[in-house]
Amino acid sequence: MKLKPFLALAAAVFAVSAANAADKVKVEYWSNSLSPKFDSVMKDLTAKFNKSQTGIEAVWVDVPWDAFQARVVSSVAAGNVPGLVNLPKPWMDQFAQQKIIQPITKQVGGFKNVYTSGALKDVTYDGEIYGLPWYQVTAVLFFNKELLAKAGVKEAPKSFDELLKTARVVKEKTGVAGFAPKLNDGFAGWFLYDGLPVVQNGKAVFNSPAHVKLVEEFKKAYADGVIPKDAFKMQFEEQIAAFGSAKVAMFGEGAHALKRTQTDSPKVYAQTGVAGFPEGKGATPFGGFLFLWSVPKGFKNVDAAVKLGQFISNDESQLAFAKASATFPSTNKALDDAFFQAGAKSKDPVEQATAVAASAIKSSRTLTVSGLPDEAAMNQKMNDEIEAAIVGRKPVKQALDEAVAFWNSKFAAGK
Repeated sequence: MKLKPFLALAAAVFAVSAANAADKVKVEYWSNSLSPKFDSVMKDLTAKFNKSQTGIEAVWVDVPWDAFQARVVSSVAAGNVPGLVNLPKPWMDQFAQQKIIQPITKQVGGFKNVYTSGALKDVTYDGEIYGLPWYQVTAVLFFNKELLAKAGVKEAPKSFDELLKTARVVKEKTGVAGFAPKLNDGFAGWFLYDGLPVVQNGKAVFNSPAHVKLVEEFKKAYADGVIPKDAFKMQFEEQIAAFGSAKVAMFGEGAHALKRTQTDSPKVYAQTGVAGFPEGKGATPFGGFLFLWSVPKGFKNVDAAVKLGQFISNDESQLAFAKASATFPSTNKALDDAFFQAGAKSKDPVEQATAVAASAIKSSRTLTVSGLPDEAAMNQKMNDEIEAAIVGRKPVKQALDEAVAFWNSKFAAGK
């Protein structure tokens, strides 16, 4: 081939390639504190998506947790936004309220049913879908089979009322605290779990007779030693240690919570039973938490962003990430995969818990109250008042009235 024709052909090929590259829609997507631990799976997903596309190029960027919210807000303000951002459910609600992210209800209408019912409810705010569900966790109920047997209990509780009754029988028959509830994370989730509203029509409403009744149940359990006296101070490590030393008979946590018990307390581990955490009147187990992908306000090619989000959150991609991260997918088909269900008939508690959680998580919700004008102060006030009520320093109704009055003063000031 003569040099000039060859150079002309090469120039033409380069021009076409450059034009094709210029025509591609670039979609940056920001994950939340996944690097470097999950670099391999995220780079692999990015490469697979780009290989499957001719008109879209995905670019993965990881942003540290502490900087994430501020960076998203500043990018929207500057008009230089990524196509997708990885948010936990509470941040999604906050950003939707502030119009920092945009609804994608129409774009996901054709494939939304691949996700679990609980996840779909989580990504819905004010009637619109604002996210593509991704990875999630939920609690299962771990119980000491020997302690329950000594108390004459033959089956794991199937409702929260049964759970409290079982915990009381265990305490009466064995002297051991029956149940260690999560209280240090705040009490709002327990109201929602019980199907009780926290805020309605812009006002706090958690001082109704039904709310008082629920707190009274916790108060009585606390006074009678049915739940541990240090329940408000119990973090994850303290719960595991109390269960491993047979100082508590039941607790709820993620499926892999007992790894340390297996090492430190093999006798207790061998007699550990697993069940789904009973669904409350809010039609969800306790302990659910979802991460998702949202499209920031100002990103113009929403269809391209959702196409990338659909790929990242499809069955295959979710399964790959779940295997790498010890979390759970939010699609029905991925949750039915043998990877999660293989332990259903296992005698190993962690393997059992994985299968139990994969089934229970289909209805699991993230139990949080979002959109509060002064979230930290309001939640602290609720928690302080409820702790005072449960430990007996203050009447329950008075405590809830004072917390509600504080919340409503914050709502009024924020108008």
